[in-house]
Amino acid sequence: MTHRTIHLFRKGLRLHDNPSLVGALESSEVVYPVYVLDRAFLEGSMATGALRWRFLLQSLQDLQSSLAARGSLLYVLQGSHEAVLRQLIQQWSITQLTFDTEVEPFYTQLDDHLCALCKELGVVVHSCVAHTLYDVKRIIKANGGEPPLTYKKFLHVLSILGEPDTPARDITLQDFQKCKTPVEDGREEQYQVPSLEDLGIEVDVEVLWPGGESHGLKRLEKHIESQGWVVNFSKPRTIPNSLLPSTTGLSPYFSLGCLSVRSFYYRLSNIYAQSKNHSLPPVSLQGQVLWREFFYTVASATPNFTKMAGNPICLQIHWYENQAALDKWRTAQTGFPWIDAIMTQLRQEGWIHHLARHAVACFLTRGDLWISWEEGMKVFEKYLLDADYSVNAGNWMWLSASAFFHQYTRIFCPVRFGRRTDPDGQYLRKYLPVLKNFPSKYIYEPWTAPLEVQLEAGCVIGKDYPLPMVNHLEVSQRNTALMRQVRSEQENTAQLTRDVADDPMEIGMKRECRDQRPSDDFSEKTERANKRFSPEGEHKSLSCNWASDTIRLPELSGEVM
Repeated sequence: MTHRTIHLFRKGLRLHDNPSLVGALESSEVVYPVYVLDRAFLEGSMATGALRWRFLLQSLQDLQSSLAARGSLLYVLQGSHEAVLRQLIQQWSITQLTFDTEVEPFYTQLDDHLCALCKELGVVVHSCVAHTLYDVKRIIKANGGEPPLTYKKFLHVLSILGEPDTPARDITLQDFQKCKTPVEDGREEQYQVPSLEDLGIEVDVEVLWPGGESHGLKRLEKHIESQGWVVNFSKPRTIPNSLLPSTTGLSPYFSLGCLSVRSFYYRLSNIYAQSKNHSLPPVSLQGQVLWREFFYTVASATPNFTKMAGNPICLQIHWYENQAALDKWRTAQTGFPWIDAIMTQLRQEGWIHHLARHAVACFLTRGDLWISWEEGMKVFEKYLLDADYSVNAGNWMWLSASAFFHQYTRIFCPVRFGRRTDPDGQYLRKYLPVLKNFPSKYIYEPWTAPLEVQLEAGCVIGKDYPLPMVNHLEVSQRNTALMRQVRSEQENTAQLTRDVADDPMEIGMKRECRDQRPSDDFSEKTERANKRFSPEGEHKSLSCNWASDTIRLPELSGEVM
C-alpha cells in the first residue's frame, strides 16, 4: 500500500470486473479516479454523434454516482490526456498510473505517449485487459504470430487457449475506506461531468437507452432472469423490425465498457451448465461475444483495418462516388420504405437490429448503390450508440463482400425481407408516418398503389415520398456481375479470409441453381450443431435450401445481443 495512484477511466466505465482499478486499490494508499474528456482525441478517433455523446455523459454521471456511494469521487477534466495528466501527476505527487489496455490503433498510440510521459516523470504504469475476453496478443501468438482470419481458425485457437480469465472481484465501500480518494474541500464542482449544453451539443429526442453501468446491469439481469430465453436464444430468429428490441440490447453498454463482456460470458456459462440443451455458437448469445472477439483480434493486427486502401485482407473495389445517392441513403430518402424506416430509426434512436443493419449495408454497397463500405461505416460510426472500431469495420467489409463473406450473390431484397416478419408494416408506420395510412398491401411498395389509393392515404409517391431511386433487380444483377469480376481478378486476396468449411457450397451442399440471377430474398434459419470452440463440428449437418437459408452473419458495429 505504497503508491499514490491515478486510475484513468477511458472505456471500462464500470466498477465490476475492473482489474486495473482493483490493482490500484490493492497497491496504493490513495487512488484518484480520473476521466479526461479529451474531445480532440475522441472526435479524431471516431465520429461521435449527439446521441453517443449523451450516452457517454450519462455513463460518466452514473459512474460518478457509483463512486460517490463508495466514498470516492470521479475527477472529470477537459483537455488533452498528456497535458491534464502531466499537471495532475505533479499536483498530486502521483507514483502510479493504471488503466485498461485497448487494442485500437489510436489507443495504442495514446498508451505509448502516456508511458513515455510516466517514464519521464518516474511514474509506474500498470494496465490490464478488460474490454475483451482474451488478451488478443495471446490469440495471435497462439496462431503463429498472425491473426486467425476465419472464424473456424479462430475457434481452433481458442480451443488451445481454453476459457478466458474469470472476472475481477467487485469494488466495494470497504476498498475506498482502506484506500482513500482525497477530496479538496469546496472544489468538487469543478470536477463534475459537463452537460451537453456545456459542450455545445443539442439533442432533442427521447432517451431510450440511458447510459451507465447501473442501467446496463439492470438490462442484463432482466434477460438473465429468463433462463429459458437465454438457453434457446438464436440470433437469426430474432425479428429485425419489431417495435421493441428482440435481442438483449446490451451492445451500447459493452461498447463503452459499462458492462463487462467477461462477466456476461461466465453468467451465460453458468446458465448453460444447468441446461441439457442450449443454442450454440455462432447463433447463441455466447456466439455473439465470440464474433466480437474475432473482429477485435483481426483488427488489432491488420493495417488500415477501417479502410480499403492499404488493407491487405480487403478487396480493392472501384466503388461509385455518388454523393447524392449516399445522401439519399443516409437521410432515408431512397424510396424503399423498409430501408428508409431503418435509417430513420438509426438517426432517431442510435440503435437498429443487426439484420436491419445488414439490409441497409447490403443496399448501400454490393446490393444496389455500389457505394464504398467506408462511407456506410462512417455513418454508422456517427449515429450508433454501440459504434465500435473493430466490429463496425469488420462487418461492413463482411456485408459488402470485401472480406470474410463470400456468398456475394446473396442479396437482401429491400421489399420482401422486411415484409416477411412485419406484413402489416407497423414498423414502417412508426418510423415513416408519411406512409402510415397506406394499406398493408402497398406499404412496402407504395409506388405500385393506384393514384386514388395514394390520395386517400394522403401521400402521393414522387411528391410526398420519393420514388425508388433504383430498379433493385437491374442494379443487383449488374453489381453481382461486377463483384464476380473483382473476385476473379483478386482471388488471392479473397482466399485470405475464406475457409472451405465456411462455405457449404464447397462441401457438397450446393443445390442446382435455376439461373445466375441474385437472390431477391434473404433469411437466416441456420442451426449449427457445433460445440463451443470446436471447429471440427462447426459446419456439419447444415440444411441448405438456397431459397431460404444462409450462413450465419455476424452483427454490424457493436450490436452483439
